[in-house]
Amino acid sequence: MNLNTRRLAAVASVVVVGLSASACGGAKAGDSASASAESCVDTSGDTVKIGFLNSLSGAMSISEKTVSDSLGLAAEQINAEGGVLGKQLEIVQEDGASEPTIFAEKAEKLIQSDCVAAIFGGWTSSSRVAMRPVVKSLNSLLFYPVQYEGLEADRNIFYTGATTNQQIIPALDFLKNEKKIDSIFLAGSDYVFPRTANKIIKQYAAAHDIEVLGEEYQTLDKGEWGTAVDKIVETQPDVVFNTINGDSNVAFLEEYDAKGLSAKTIPIVSVSIAEEEAAAIDVDLTGQMTSWNYYQTVESPDNAAFVKAFKAKYGDERVTSDPMEAAYTSLWLWKGMVEKADSFDVDDVIEAADGVTFDSPEGTVVVNGDNHHIAKTTLIGEVQPNKLIKTIWSSDGPIEPDPFLEGYDWWDPNGA
Repeated sequence: MNLNTRRLAAVASVVVVGLSASACGGAKAGDSASASAESCVDTSGDTVKIGFLNSLSGAMSISEKTVSDSLGLAAEQINAEGGVLGKQLEIVQEDGASEPTIFAEKAEKLIQSDCVAAIFGGWTSSSRVAMRPVVKSLNSLLFYPVQYEGLEADRNIFYTGATTNQQIIPALDFLKNEKKIDSIFLAGSDYVFPRTANKIIKQYAAAHDIEVLGEEYQTLDKGEWGTAVDKIVETQPDVVFNTINGDSNVAFLEEYDAKGLSAKTIPIVSVSIAEEEAAAIDVDLTGQMTSWNYYQTVESPDNAAFVKAFKAKYGDERVTSDPMEAAYTSLWLWKGMVEKADSFDVDDVIEAADGVTFDSPEGTVVVNGDNHHIAKTTLIGEVQPNKLIKTIWSSDGPIEPDPFLEGYDWWDPNGA
């Protein structure tokens, strides 16, 4: 076995440990690191390194390239304002290539070889689960910017996307109370997030007299949705709840359109289609619904400035979306934590995190030091003919994060 093979095998074993830990339930954010590795972060000069870890290739690149772009904008703005504790940010960009084991390998490289102060990135829950034991064992920081299935709160991770009670459960409440649905069909990619999200959806449905008429999955690298769409046509649900990720959404919605389905016949609620993905799908999505916490169309001075700056840097044809806004916000929150701690040391930053705020494009966000999530307002959106998304319903203000669903009597983590 050569050196590279041994290295990959070692990383793979760490990923397996992380997957097992996730399956057994997440640790609380206050749990101490399993090991305290010696940091090699160099703060002696005028710069400090941070790592961007996003899929620039593979099935998830349709979504993750934009996250890297928004992180780049945040870093540029922070540097223009004098940096963090007077130090300019030096970016080390790595490609996770849509493969969890590569995310783990690259995270290890960023921490141990590039000596970054924090990592920003990941999209799929599989990528996060793969990186989790790496950042934990090496006592580093990961800022994860995407909505996910919850049931996790790790000391070394900050979650700036929505957890389940800030996206999926409010969407189900909207469908039940506003759309008066009696039945639902579940379509998802075959990995951690959709499987766990749909477990939560099925328990919600059972508690609220909503019939689940079908549940179909495809792996991220496959787009064979014909059989699933045929089942949707056959069962005629009131709505399809879509937890498909990446470019598989293109194949699913093209098949949906080819079978004569639309928002007028059987509407879809998607939790991983934002403005970037909608623009890449060459079918009429008008009227299809989404559940997020930010849209480009949000009306506020902070969002207007964000959209203007993003388009000025990357082109007027570009759009902004929830995950990229959450990533942009994450870098500013890290800056706030470091400056509150007056230190780049991981333990000091974690200790200082509680209560750090940022006036983000989605609104003012506050870090919860207990679970490392942030309060977020849920927005149900409707795709417009121009592929932008307009808010049609919102929660009554920001929803406090409840990643373990402790406030929901119907939830049983050991149930089906």
